Amino acid sequence: MKKTLKLLSVIAMTFGFMTVSAQDHVTRPTKYDGCNTLTVFDSTTVFMEESGLSRVDYHVRKAMLTYKGCRDNSVYKMDYDPLSAYVEIRQVLVHRYYANRTDTIVAQGRGTVYDYVAPARLIYWGASQKMVEIGHLDPRDEIEVWGFRKGFTYALLAQNDDSRYIPPMRGHFYDIVPFWSNEPITDKVYSVNVLKSKKLRFSFYNDMSGVTMDSTDNGDRMVYTFRRHDIMPLKHEPSALADNDMQCKLLLSTAPNWESKSMWFYGVNEDYGSFKTTPEVSAKVRELLAPAKSELDSISILTHWVADNIRYCGISMGEGEGYTLHNAQMNFTDRCGVCKDKAGMLVAMLRAAGFKSYAAMTMAHERIDRIPADQFNHSVCVVQRRNGQYQLLDPTWVPNVRELWSSAEQQQGYLMGLPDGADLMETPVSPAENHYVRISANTKIKKNGTLTGTITITAEGQSDASVRSVFSARQSEWQRNLELELLRIAPNADIKKITHTDPDRYLEQPVCITYKFSIPDYATVDGDNIIFIPLSARNFYSRAMSHLRFDTTLAVRTQPFADRCSRLVEINETVALPFACSSMDYSAAIDGVVSPAVNYGCGFRLDGKTLTFGESAMFNKRVYEASDWPPFRQAIIGQKTVAVTPVVLHK
Repeated sequence: MKKTLKLLSVIAMTFGFMTVSAQDHVTRPTKYDGCNTLTVFDSTTVFMEESGLSRVDYHVRKAMLTYKGCRDNSVYKMDYDPLSAYVEIRQVLVHRYYANRTDTIVAQGRGTVYDYVAPARLIYWGASQKMVEIGHLDPRDEIEVWGFRKGFTYALLAQNDDSRYIPPMRGHFYDIVPFWSNEPITDKVYSVNVLKSKKLRFSFYNDMSGVTMDSTDNGDRMVYTFRRHDIMPLKHEPSALADNDMQCKLLLSTAPNWESKSMWFYGVNEDYGSFKTTPEVSAKVRELLAPAKSELDSISILTHWVADNIRYCGISMGEGEGYTLHNAQMNFTDRCGVCKDKAGMLVAMLRAAGFKSYAAMTMAHERIDRIPADQFNHSVCVVQRRNGQYQLLDPTWVPNVRELWSSAEQQQGYLMGLPDGADLMETPVSPAENHYVRISANTKIKKNGTLTGTITITAEGQSDASVRSVFSARQSEWQRNLELELLRIAPNADIKKITHTDPDRYLEQPVCITYKFSIPDYATVDGDNIIFIPLSARNFYSRAMSHLRFDTTLAVRTQPFADRCSRLVEINETVALPFACSSMDYSAAIDGVVSPAVNYGCGFRLDGKTLTFGESAMFNKRVYEASDWPPFRQAIIGQKTVAVTPVVLHK
């Protein structure tokens, strides 16, 4: 037995030594520490045809730096949509560092290229993946891949042969090329060959360090080559904006302006009949609008009916995916779809009600820049009011939300599809007071330290939706979820009663929830002193205050950042004391904040047997500049400090 254990120990020691020895061979420049792979070069060549169809050849060589990089690259994958793109993995080589040889995985029919349906969630449009098994890799091995692609990202009215790969805006080319990466790239090259008559427009945005551009006149064509050296991954600060908003990207488009894209988007859906109503849809609209008393009433009723009754689930409909909005008959019958189906259903219902309404495109939580490339990931709609002004509506983002347009989408670009065209526009900042959280408490401290009273929370806009999410579970769990909101800050609370507005009638009034409670031993009371923290200050219903989740240990920011929405927090509490007090001590120094981005303040007033506490925090935007961080951070620190600092009252 002892010999066996000794033998196992020797094997284990040998294995451990071999592992460390192998790792010691992984040498790389210090600047690549923490990186799993290094892309030696990434080359893309695009040839655009008259129709707008693009043929793309790419060539990539990537070195493995760590064992994790080896594992992550044991299979090479290409994502594509068969309805709109054709892809080939033409050749794959593995350059073995230690064996000093090159293995051919795929070339001239050798090896296997697999084609499987891609993993999906909520949207099942038939996306696929082509993949090749690379197999075992060691650090310092390199993989080299040649591939080909034609087509575009979205499918639209697919026909036969190569016509199915022509972009939706026929005759035009557009692309978004990220010149950034989450792993280092030594050299990235993007070359595009276009007809001179197409008048290619292009521009780099954000960090342009190391960027070069060359152009070559080739008769009736121009070849533009863009290159960037030494691309390093960006270390993201918490809650930073999207990479495309901060890092180097190249936008290219042959479309002359946003107005042309607007008119195309209008025309393609009108031609397809996306908004053509049916007798069933018209009958439903008449039924829904019977109680409507005003223009806004009608708009609100229809928006929320679509929001709450068309489930979010996208299934492949074959022809007509992508930019084409499915027709009203399909959406009304299926009662499910993605954002474009919800938007299309609402446009059709508004038109059936006599409104002028159109589809629009936007980019959720990412900036749209001036080059008219395909910078969209979300579809909404607009309605023209009697005063001629257009109003944005988003039935996808407002189920159980009192707004018609989600203010989580403020400071966001959008493009309306209008018959005469429209320029790119940006959603305005929503005033913080439209999204208030108000906490009001009336409490009493008894001589034995028990705290009794009531605490009420009311909220509006996006804050209303956050508070109301306490009812998102099944109805049998509502009571428990409501109780947990108070028990989270006062675990020994005895909750006497909870009253609240009807969660199902959310359009009638903002959410309001009131707790009646008794909390034993909440305060420390002796003959001359009272020590406690105001209950309302302890971040009650923090689910509605996403700013509290920011990490304030970061003293300085260099990157812009975003919160969920603009917001106003107002907290007030009146505390009846067991005896009159004449003075108070407070160990924390809470600084007020006054700035264009954020305002914050708090205070106490002692009047004999009554203590009044008040706190206010106003966050005026959703998207902030790095320079807004000091007041934003100070307001959070103030609110968190008050939540844990006791007040000491003296008789």
